[in-house]
Amino acid sequence: MEHVIVERTFPTPQSVEDIRALKERLASCMDQNRIRYIQGYLSLDQTRMICIYEAPDAEAVRRYSLQAALPFDRIWTASPVV
Repeated sequence: MEHVIVERTFPTPQSVEDIRALKERLASCMDQNRIRYIQGYLSLDQTRMICIYEAPDAEAVRRYSLQAALPFDRIWTASPVV
């Protein structure tokens, strides 16, 4: 499994509650694509977000994002730095 970073920009501000509800609603889609949400960071203006996932590859996260109609700017694999 790879660590996959997703950069997202939302057209309107999203609250933490909005993000949590979306994550719960899309849990089965994540399971189908073998994706595990690790961490997310929402900008103070609530229009940008960085998400960290564990997934087979970046393509699985791209496919999931498209199926879920989640906007994304970039998706890339990364190695943790200790």
